[in-house]
Formats: sequence, structure tokens, C-alpha cells
Amino acid sequence: MSSIKRREFVRKVVAATSMAALPASTFANIIIPQKRRLGVALVGLGYYSTDLLAPALQLTQNCELRGIVTGSPSKIPIWQSKYGIKDQNIYNYQNMDELANNDEIDVVYIVLPNSMHAEYSIMAANAGKHVWCEKPMAKTVAECQSIIDACQKNKRYLSIGYRMQHEPNTQRIIKWAETKPYGAIQSLSAEAGFYNGSTDHWKLRKEMGGGAMYDMGVYSLNAARYVTGEEPIAVTAEHSTTRPEIYDEVDETTTFKLEFPSGAVANCKTSFGANLNDLKVNCENGWYGLSPFQAYNGIKGTTSDGIKLNTPIENEQAKQMDDDALAIINKSEVIVPGEEGLRDIRVVEAIFQSAKTGHRIII
Repeated sequence: MSSIKRREFVRKVVAATSMAALPASTFANIIIPQKRRLGVALVGLGYYSTDLLAPALQLTQNCELRGIVTGSPSKIPIWQSKYGIKDQNIYNYQNMDELANNDEIDVVYIVLPNSMHAEYSIMAANAGKHVWCEKPMAKTVAECQSIIDACQKNKRYLSIGYRMQHEPNTQRIIKWAETKPYGAIQSLSAEAGFYNGSTDHWKLRKEMGGGAMYDMGVYSLNAARYVTGEEPIAVTAEHSTTRPEIYDEVDETTTFKLEFPSGAVANCKTSFGANLNDLKVNCENGWYGLSPFQAYNGIKGTTSDGIKLNTPIENEQAKQMDDDALAIINKSEVIVPGEEGLRDIRVVEAIFQSAKTGHRIII
């Protein structure tokens, strides 16, 4: 071997040895292609999509905003200008089934009035798209089951938009339902609400699934379930209002008590007439809680022995959608499946029955 060839051989061996000694992360992005981000279409361009979901999709790593479904043509140029949405990725409620022909859209996020969740979730699943459905899942258990059935039939993922179950401080207390660091849970209180000054909104209409219980009450209910890790066996509830001229169709305030198999009791409240945002859990050997427990940011809390629950998060909606997208990409279980939404609505139906009859209802 000539001296030139020998030097070249030595150089290549040294270079290869040096690369082998480097950590994989040093050049992982070069040799491992990134997974394709999932394309998301938002169905319904109201406040939550406009002010929260669309901006959050600019922060996600596993999915991105690619399409919209709207019944308001005047909104289209605004969304196209802001987010660069292609003409072929814009739909209305009459032609949404044509999503079946669009490979750029992988996920359809239903952000419509509650009474429309089932119809359009089923339409999305039948178009071959994965479904993210905003909470509450639907108005009735039967509607929830119809969504689950459609997604299963079409072999599509279904996730319900309970963003708190993706939030790190909340996830910590969810784990405590199993580990019980403060002993057995004896009671808890969960209150969620805000002052709604609107006098003309779909949330005031019964036929559209309005009312405090559907909108904010599911936060209190879902918290009671994930804090205990149990399903309630009985409920007692009542409705009240301070503005009967406005709340003549739906509940302004609902209070309800849930009984669990372990003997734990949850005292819950929801309202469109007051700002409520607290969760406290009383145990055999101490207590813990979050306040606020369901805000869009700044979730924090403490425990009886002074532990701070304040792990920060940049954006709750982005974390939720990234988690759900990653489950689809990795073919793993979603954090909040359709069955979780159905379980809440089963209890909601019992709450309405109890409030109407004045009786304790066995669930």
C-alpha cells in the first residue's frame, strides 16, 4: 500500500471511530428522518378555535393546522391570510364529507356547539379521519356511543378535549389516586364556573346543549373521577338561578354530590353566575389541591405538608394536541379516549334526573 493510500485509510478509520464515539443524539436528526406532522382541520371557527386552538397549533411539534370547516365565508380570507390555508383544504358543513378525498388532513377537531358534536364527529370518522372532539363529548350517552362506534368501524382514533388530563400538575394528582401519599381519600370539593354576561348565545339554548353543567360542570365532574380513580355510584343534585329571565331553558348553577364505592364523597358546583376554580382533596393523613385547577394557564397548588404543585407548561392546548397526535403516530393509546367522555355524560344524565326529581339517583 502506497503512503498516500495508507494515510487516506488511516484518516477514514479515525473519522469512523470518532463518529462512533459520539452520542447518538449528535447526529440523530441527520440519519433518522423526522416523522410527518399530522394535518389538522378545525371544524367551527368560534372563540375557542380562533383564540386558542389555532395559535396553539403554531406551537405543536407533532401536528399542524392545515384545514378549516366553517359556515361563515367571511372568515375564510382572514384564516387564509393568517395561516396560509390552501383553497383545497377549506370546507363547509355541507361538503365536509369530501374530506375523504384529502390526504393532507389526518385529524378533524370538532369545536362546535354541543348538540352538533355527534353528527360531525361521525361524519369525520366516516370520511376516514381521526377525531378530536371538544368536551363535553355529546348531549347523551347514546350520542357518545354513536361516536365511539363510528370511529371503531372506520378504525380511527378518537380523543376528547379534556386538556387538564394532559397538564403536568393535574397528572400528578391523578397518579395520587393510586399511590395515596396522604392516605385514603375521604372527601373532595371541585368548583368550576365563570360569570357569563351574555344574553344571546347558544350556551343559553337547551336544544344546543347549553347550560353550566355541560359547559363547566364536566370539569368538576371529571376532576372528581380522576382524583378518586373511581366511578360514582350515586348522585344528588339541584339547579338554581339568580337570573331566571335569562336562564329559562338551561341551568345557571348546578350543585351536585357524588358518592364513590370507597366511601369518598365529592361536593361539586358549577355556574355561569360566579367565578369558580378550585379543587381540594381531603385524605386520612392530609390534603392537597389546585387553585386554579382548570384555567387556560397557571395551574398550581399545594399540599398539607407544603409541597408546591406548580410545574409550568407553555400551552395547554398545544400539549393536548401534541399528545393526541403522538398517540396516532406511535399507534399507542390516547390519554382521554371516547369512553372517558361517555362516562362523564352518563353521570351528567343522572345529575339532570336528580335535579328534576329531587331524588338521590343510583348510577
